[in-house]
Amino acid sequence: MLTLNEVNEKYFDVLKEIGNIGAGNATTAIANMLGLRIDMSVPEVCFLPVEKLGSAIGAEDEVIVGIMLGVEQDIDGSMMFLMDTPSAHHIVNRLMMRDDSYNEPFDEMDLSAIKEIGNIIAGSYLSALSGLTNLTIVPSVPFVAVDMAAAILSVPAVQFGIFGDNALMINTKFSDELNINGYFILMPEEDSYAKILTALGVPI
Repeated sequence: MLTLNEVNEKYFDVLKEIGNIGAGNATTAIANMLGLRIDMSVPEVCFLPVEKLGSAIGAEDEVIVGIMLGVEQDIDGSMMFLMDTPSAHHIVNRLMMRDDSYNEPFDEMDLSAIKEIGNIIAGSYLSALSGLTNLTIVPSVPFVAVDMAAAILSVPAVQFGIFGDNALMINTKFSDELNINGYFILMPEEDSYAKILTALGVPI
C-alpha cells in the first residue's frame, strides 16, 4: 500500500493546494470574525513522522495552545491546530475587544473562544480537503490544551503509537498588526491514506 511518504511531487503539489485553499478559507473566516484585513503567507507543507513534530514546530518546552479533534466518516484520524501563546492571546484579545497588552492566563471564556477559532480553522481545512476529494469528512468536538509543546504533541504520538506514522503539517502565517503563527496537522489512520490518495487520483 502506498503511504504518504511515497507520494510523488505531482501529488504533493495537490496536497499543497489543499493547504493553500484551507489556509485561505481560514484567513477569510478569521478576518470576518475579527473585523480585520488579514494577509496570509504561502503555507509551508511537509510530511513528517509523528515523533518528529515537536522539533519541527519549535522548542519542546515552549508553552503553546493546541486544539485537537477527531476526523470521522469517509476518513478517520485526528487533526490539530497549534498556535504560539502570543498568537493565541492576540486573537482572543481581539475577540474580547481587550487591549492587546492583556496577557493574563486564559480563563474559561478565553478557552471557549479559542475552541471556536479551532472549529472555524479546522472546518476551513476539512472543507478544502472534502471539496477536492469528494469525501465526507466530519470533525468531532474540539479539545483545547495550553501546555508545553512536548506535552501537547505527545497526545498524537501516544494515540498513533507506531513510530513512522506520518502527519501532514501545514505551517501558515497570518499577518495583521502582529504575525500569527499557526500549524495545522492532519493525521489520517493507516487505512485512510489509501482513501485520500485514491480520491486524489493517485494510483494505489
